[in-house]
Amino acid sequence: MFDRRIRPLLTGLLANHSAVALLGPRQVGKTTLALELADERGATYLDLEREGDRAKLGDADAYLASTAGRLVVLDEVQNAPELFSTLRGVIDDRRRQGKNDAQFLILGSASPALLRQSSESLAGRIIYLDLAPLDALEVGGEPTGTTSLWTRGGFPLSFLAADDANSLLWRQGFLRTYLERDLPQLGSRLPTEVLRRLWTMLAHLQGSPLNTAKLAANVGLDGRTVNRYLSLLVDLLLVRSLAPWTANIGKRLTRSPKLYVRDSGLLHALLGIADTETLLGHPVVGASWEGFVIENLIAAAPLFSQFHFFRTSAGAEIDLLITLPDHRRWAFEIKRGANPRPSRGFYQACDDVQADARFVVYPGEERFPLGSGTEALALAAAMTLVSTG
Repeated sequence: MFDRRIRPLLTGLLANHSAVALLGPRQVGKTTLALELADERGATYLDLEREGDRAKLGDADAYLASTAGRLVVLDEVQNAPELFSTLRGVIDDRRRQGKNDAQFLILGSASPALLRQSSESLAGRIIYLDLAPLDALEVGGEPTGTTSLWTRGGFPLSFLAADDANSLLWRQGFLRTYLERDLPQLGSRLPTEVLRRLWTMLAHLQGSPLNTAKLAANVGLDGRTVNRYLSLLVDLLLVRSLAPWTANIGKRLTRSPKLYVRDSGLLHALLGIADTETLLGHPVVGASWEGFVIENLIAAAPLFSQFHFFRTSAGAEIDLLITLPDHRRWAFEIKRGANPRPSRGFYQACDDVQADARFVVYPGEERFPLGSGTEALALAAAMTLVSTG
């Protein structure tokens, strides 16, 4: 259906590591990608939400011994946390036999329980990879497709829905599943409506620096509780906490992270935005576009890149600062309007951080210089540039 750009990286990791964990929200495409690889490799696939597949692991040691030499895909593995200690033993036994090829592809919805169990039992034996929703290059990079992706978000079933109404219905159901099932399973004791108010408040504050006291006051919770649930949404890869760049440059800097609902389609569902026409007239349109572009640029960046924003009290600001693996710093300003000229504060901020390259991402299609070493370019072009470093 879609060629996921992460696939070559995943294939390479499977060739060099005993266990790889592919993490991401539900319905993001983890199982589809894993099944494609499983078919190619003759792998064994187990869905641990199915009673029959869980029963096969009643004697996990014996079952996994019978799969020696084959890749085993374990889906929704957070449903069987006791399995991790068995996986550790199997991996170590095979390593002693000189077999270091891929043994397990572990899929999970990035629950804290999954991360904790795997980090304790499989430390030094597993590598993690996040699968994000569809990005602009994966859907073709054309303006029409990018606009639809921005409006509907990157969950495949939302993006591919027959029309905007059905897409919105899917996203509303997705949110309800997390609120009524997944979050309570992870220990949430708050009423569903309180959690929904918190999530909706985050949507209204898209791209704003974290103000715990303001959030807590708006949803009627204490600050500690708000921080705990924010951390949970970040762990589930549903909310991004973008950290500030805070090197000592002798200026007063913003030090609170900026929060974004990561998928633009979920953001719009939380705000009741049904289509592109409504979105373009909504007060959140600028912040929505900013978050959408940030997520796409991060998805395109090479492994081991680092991501920050930069802001001084005097108004100098960079929306996204990418530090590439070779330590070059690329600064991005994100503009929704037709005029992509950056603010004076962007130029000052680039000087402050000693940016090696400066770009303005805007909805147009042309690439052209803006002066002072800055270029304007479309999102797809920016992603291609970032992906090649």
